[in-house]
Amino acid sequence: MTGSIWAIVPAAGRGTRFGGSTPKQYLHAAGQPLMAYTLAALAAHPAVAGILVAIAADDGDWPGWTAVQSKPVLTCLGGATRAASVLAGLLALPDSARADDFVLVHDAARPNLALADLDRLLEIGRGDPVGAILAAPVRDTLKRAGDDGGIDGTEPRERLWRALTPQLFRRHQLIRGLTEASAAGVDVTDEAMAMERLGLRPLLVEGAEDNFKVTTPADLARFEFELVNRDAGPGTRDPESAHPQSSVFASAFPGPRSRVPGPEEI
Repeated sequence: MTGSIWAIVPAAGRGTRFGGSTPKQYLHAAGQPLMAYTLAALAAHPAVAGILVAIAADDGDWPGWTAVQSKPVLTCLGGATRAASVLAGLLALPDSARADDFVLVHDAARPNLALADLDRLLEIGRGDPVGAILAAPVRDTLKRAGDDGGIDGTEPRERLWRALTPQLFRRHQLIRGLTEASAAGVDVTDEAMAMERLGLRPLLVEGAEDNFKVTTPADLARFEFELVNRDAGPGTRDPESAHPQSSVFASAFPGPRSRVPGPEEI
């Protein structure tokens, strides 16, 4: 697959559930911000042409990256919600991105994406007229709670999936879906929800359980643990499901910048 797909990373949120003043996407794991691993995972795939990151207007933590593995990294101002940031990114893509091109959308704080999962998503999703998302089947027993905190019942889990990212859709369809949801006052929590509102049915592509979003300190500790074990030595990685973040990290991000640029310099 040639480099023809742009990836959008909404990163304008503050991550209030995590606590602290630093947005979670900039928290460090093994000495580097989480988003560095996220961008490295996306850039490692040959089909990805570049990455556009939607950041907050007052973002003083953005390191000013302009390329990852020789692939361009662009920025735009995000919005007050995830959906608004994704829409801003879709509209800010370079002229080389066509209306009917597929685009990827991936969480900034989901750094553990495996190359095999991304490859499978692109292969299956680009063969569908709508697109696809990475997802994981629900394996736990689900309980429905009452207002008093008691259990009102048990929900069948056989056809339930947890939505992950990346999610893959055609640019013009996703713009329409997000625009119409916004006009209706609907806060869509992922891109697939916007497509569903259009009457479309994206495909579910099973992804690895360890493609988790960092939302708590325990998640951050888990990711750091996986980094340590991944790099423990030769023979510890399955080449078919390898995470590219470690092997490409030194060349993709040669080192920290001496200062953080202001928004007007990005």
